[in-house]
Amino acid sequence: MSQITTHILDTTKGKPAVGVAIALWQQVGDNWRKIAGGMTNSDGRIADLLPKEKQLEPGVYKMKFETEEYFAQDGTANFYPFVEIVFNVAGNEHYHVPLLLNPFGYSTYRGS
Repeated sequence: MSQITTHILDTTKGKPAVGVAIALWQQVGDNWRKIAGGMTNSDGRIADLLPKEKQLEPGVYKMKFETEEYFAQDGTANFYPFVEIVFNVAGNEHYHVPLLLNPFGYSTYRGS
């Protein structure tokens, strides 16, 4: 399993958000460098965002969730064209970054 994993639950539908593009970025000085990307599977998850042997350096990272394209699939009006979650990586432990999503709001937490 990747050091970084994620999943998205569409809280309006009560179902996983399938087919959402997600990119992982690393902060380098004042800039951001894309280091990985993927698409949520039928369970709304990405378990292989990074190769399992890859360990991230301590630092600031962000995941960018392309939510507008997800909602456009079924014509759902939405407020947020994308969601960015910025977080710290402090060591080699596993980081799970879930997103609870609806067309007009979202929340996140550090998962396990």
